[in-house]
Amino acid sequence: MARMRAVDAAAAILRKEGVSTVFGVPGAAINPFYSALRKEGGFDHILARHVEGASHMAEGFTRANPGNIGVCIGTSGPAGTDMITGLYSASADSIPILCITGQAPRARLYKEDFQAVDIESIAKPVTKWAVTVREPDLIPRVFQQAFHIMRSGRPGPVLIDMPIDVQMAEIEFDLDTYSPLEAYKPAATRAQAEKAIELLNASERPLIVSGGGVINANASELLQEFAELVNVPVIPTLMGWGTVADDHPLMAGMVGLQTSHRYGNQTLLASDFVFGIGNRWANRHTGSVDVYTEGRKFVHVDIEPTQIGRVFGPDLGIASDAGAALKLFIEVAKEYKAAGKLRDRAAWVADCQKRKATLQRKTNFDNVPLKPQRVYEEMNRAFGPSTTYVSTIGLSQIAAAQFLHVYKPRHWINCGQAGPLGWTIPAALGVVAADPGREVVAISGDYDFQFMIEELAVGAQFKLPYIHILVNNAYLGLIRQAQRGFEMDYCVQLAFDNINAPETEGYGVDHITVVEGLGCKAIRVHKPEDIQPAIEQARAWMKEFSVPVVIELILERVTNIAMGTELHNVTEFESLAEAGIDAPTAISLMD
Repeated sequence: MARMRAVDAAAAILRKEGVSTVFGVPGAAINPFYSALRKEGGFDHILARHVEGASHMAEGFTRANPGNIGVCIGTSGPAGTDMITGLYSASADSIPILCITGQAPRARLYKEDFQAVDIESIAKPVTKWAVTVREPDLIPRVFQQAFHIMRSGRPGPVLIDMPIDVQMAEIEFDLDTYSPLEAYKPAATRAQAEKAIELLNASERPLIVSGGGVINANASELLQEFAELVNVPVIPTLMGWGTVADDHPLMAGMVGLQTSHRYGNQTLLASDFVFGIGNRWANRHTGSVDVYTEGRKFVHVDIEPTQIGRVFGPDLGIASDAGAALKLFIEVAKEYKAAGKLRDRAAWVADCQKRKATLQRKTNFDNVPLKPQRVYEEMNRAFGPSTTYVSTIGLSQIAAAQFLHVYKPRHWINCGQAGPLGWTIPAALGVVAADPGREVVAISGDYDFQFMIEELAVGAQFKLPYIHILVNNAYLGLIRQAQRGFEMDYCVQLAFDNINAPETEGYGVDHITVVEGLGCKAIRVHKPEDIQPAIEQARAWMKEFSVPVVIELILERVTNIAMGTELHNVTEFESLAEAGIDAPTAISLMD
């Protein structure tokens, strides 16, 4: 065996596990690991401006392509705590990322050492595993176990904390004999598949709910094959959006209190059976359990056994990887079809398609300042099926989910459950780093955009071009809308008279100047007819300069986006579409 520093073994293992891109911020206690990365070679390191930004870049990198694992690195103390939001976001959405931190020497732990903190304890609630490695010889096995844990069962993040003396210590390690551990994935049984198909076949108006677990399993093609075989409409969750293309005849719309379609909610309420695959019944999707479940039977397939029954007890629960389960469902369904036992769902599918063609929201507004609905209409015109959208939370994300179209898995990249403001810019950079040839379009409100705006400098420095759609109403729009129930508009206004930029006309921050100061390009749009030329200009700038380009769209100050407290009680604040001209870029035209 070769004798080497523990960190040299760790860097070599990263290469063996398929890591070639890392995001981070160096510092005193992690410098030995950085020296190992330099010595090993073959790593593309992207220097973040904030360690939280590095963790979100790692998330975007993982989410972009199957099999990716994003890695973020920081020094001790505040760098580790800066990563916690990224770990929480990754954990909530079942995203594997590896966070690596340096730490004070072992002898100095618990002795008031500068920037020393028990990051292991802090990170445990938001990781699958968090560990401070106290013995140098454990380093290779801890890294091996980290990748095994991240990939096994429900995917998720891991944090490895390394005291500086552990990093520097010499160990015996034979890289030639190192091999990644095979990930564990639970699989459905034949008996479970037969029971599931039996329940599906007994129903009158069934739906398939396709969740993020289908994307994590890289099983979207299997999901579509199954849906087409049994001819059952599909409701993707926000995390499962793209598992079936929006223009597929079986795509029945999204369901929920916010990120949903009118036709999706109505179709769910009309159903009598729901086949959930790789979803978690999150409350933004379900609303109250009583309304969601009334009059319906449920099958729930999830890779995590304790997720089944967490929100409500299904009629049949199956602990399984989505891909493994779908293969069995297809096998059993084919047998049903060959035997002539599959029910004819043509009338139910036609009923769902009718709702999809009639229950549309209006987007074709000519108002100045802009209504957000018109922005998404123009985005539909400009961006095609290969576009990847990246967004976090807020009215901008909710409206995007209501009006945009997604056609492929991993082309809607969204932190679905945590929703930290500031996530969008670094996540988009991570996506571009993972797949430089992809057209990436990020969507932010002004507050999300300002949270981690400094990361745009990373895009300029490392040539990571993408288009950022910034819808600016100078408000914390979603919180302002939520305050309606309290009859207040309090502490949510971002507008002010900018003495240095009167051209902002009271909207406050001059985003154009800030963006340009960070090395990127930007353009401001006030009128609907100027949106398409702005997008064309953005594409030209990206090609010329290879930097992020921001398109700032000045919105009306107050827009209330459709949402409600229950699936049957969503408030529509704006006009509804009455003819095709009202929603000209909808998937199913009304006339």
